[in-house]
Amino acid sequence: MIPQQKKRVTPEEYLLFEKDSEIRHEYFDGEIFAMVGARHNHTVISSNIVRELGNLLKETSCMVFAGDKRIKIEGIEKYTYPDVVVACDKMELLEDELDSLLNPVVIIEILSDSTEAYDRGLKFTHYQLIPSLEEYILVSQYSCDITKFKKINNKNWIYTSYTSIEQSIKIESIACEIPLAEIYYKVKFR
Repeated sequence: MIPQQKKRVTPEEYLLFEKDSEIRHEYFDGEIFAMVGARHNHTVISSNIVRELGNLLKETSCMVFAGDKRIKIEGIEKYTYPDVVVACDKMELLEDELDSLLNPVVIIEILSDSTEAYDRGLKFTHYQLIPSLEEYILVSQYSCDITKFKKINNKNWIYTSYTSIEQSIKIESIACEIPLAEIYYKVKFR
């Protein structure tokens, strides 16, 4: 028996498909991947972060978006939906597709057992191809554990870990500081 090859789709076909879809999909290298629903802690953490950043950024040129803001990583033709994304100043959107952001400044992913290796590995490698990206933040939904990567010298990334509920995370690129107690407000760990 000859194995069936997966049908590759173009970015244009993906965008057309995604426009009419009731669920979100990511796109990379000609393949479309369905996004699965999030667990309770994931949605609580996401809401907490969006609320805190939204309040802190209200009087600035920055905007915070929850998981429905698609970004395009140019050069590798990848479309993805970060859990939280911040864009500042003039947002650059894909010419014919107003939902695809090209210039995020901060991306935050909330880790799950099934996505953690990908979020820390290949996905971070892909995100590093975005020239505007200054900070990449990974938030555990199972324990008080946040990892921040900050770009320096336009190419190197420094790592900072936050593991105490008494700490605050500094997001320097957007001049914000959020207490971990606010990020994990009403979160019940395993």
